[in-house]
Amino acid sequence: MTENQKPTLGPFSRTHVAVCCILAAGTMWGCQGLPSRALAGLGMPALPIMVLRDLGGAALLALLFLLTDRTAFRVRLRELPLLALMGMSGVLGMNLLYYRSQQVSSLAVAAILLYTAPSIVVLFSTLIWKDPLTKRKLCALGLAFLGCSFVAGLLNGSLSLSVQGLLLGLGSALTYASYTLFGRKALTWHGALTVLFYALLFAGLGALVLCPTQELALLVTTSGAIPQTLCMMLFATVLPYVLYTKALAWLDDSGKAAILASVEPVVAALLGIVAFGEPLTLGVALGLVCVLGAVVLLK
Repeated sequence: MTENQKPTLGPFSRTHVAVCCILAAGTMWGCQGLPSRALAGLGMPALPIMVLRDLGGAALLALLFLLTDRTAFRVRLRELPLLALMGMSGVLGMNLLYYRSQQVSSLAVAAILLYTAPSIVVLFSTLIWKDPLTKRKLCALGLAFLGCSFVAGLLNGSLSLSVQGLLLGLGSALTYASYTLFGRKALTWHGALTVLFYALLFAGLGALVLCPTQELALLVTTSGAIPQTLCMMLFATVLPYVLYTKALAWLDDSGKAAILASVEPVVAALLGIVAFGEPLTLGVALGLVCVLGAVVLLK
C-alpha cells in the first residue's frame, strides 16, 4: 500500500482509521505534560529541549529510511522552501509563540487562543481546496472550541488579555494551523514520513541556531534531562506527528483533522487530574462533553 492509498481495517474505512490516528495523536500531545513538567522541575529551558526533541526525531526517521528505503530522503530543490516553512512555522514557531504566550497571559487565555487554529484551518481549507463547509462541520468546530474554552477556565470569569498576549496567542494559532495547511500541500509530493522528516529537521536546526551554547550544555550536565527529553521526543513528537501526518494524507479534509486534534487539551486536563491531583472542575467536565460531541459529529 502506498502512502495515499485508502487504508482499511476489517469493516473500517480509511476515514475511521484516520480519525483514530488523529485522536491517538491528540492524546499523545495531551500527555506531554508528564515529561515537560519533569524537565521544568529540573530547570531545563525550552530551546534545548526543542533541539534534542526535533533533531532527535529527524535522526530516528533518518535511521528508519537508511534501513528500509533510502529513496525517502529524495525531494526536489523547489520543494524545500515549503518543507522548511512547515518545520520552522508549524513546529518550532508554534512552540515558541505558545510558550511565550503562556508567559505573558494566563495558561487559560493562551490555550483558548491556540485553539482558534481549527477555525483558521477550516477557513483556508474552504478557500484553497474547496473543502465542504457543512453544518455538521461548523457545529463540530463550535463544540470543539467551546470545549477547549471550558477546559481552559472560561467559567471562572477571571480571564484577562493584553495586546501582546492577544498577538502571541493568535500567532501560536496561525503557526499551529500552518502545519496542517503546508502539510496537505507537501503530502501531494511525498509520503508522510518524508514530509515529517524534513519538517522536524528544519525545526530542529532552527532551534539549534536560536539556542544559546550554555543552554545546550544543560542537556548533558543536568541529571535526568536526556531520558525525559527522549521520552518527549518519541511519545510527544515522533509518534503523534507520524500518526497525524499520515491521517492528514488519508482524510482529505484539513478542517476535520484540526477539529479532531482538539482532544489534546481535554486529555491534558484529565492527565492533570489523574497524575497530579488537580481538581475535576465543572469546566473540565463540560469541556470533555463538548469535545466528545465534536468527535461524534465528525466520526
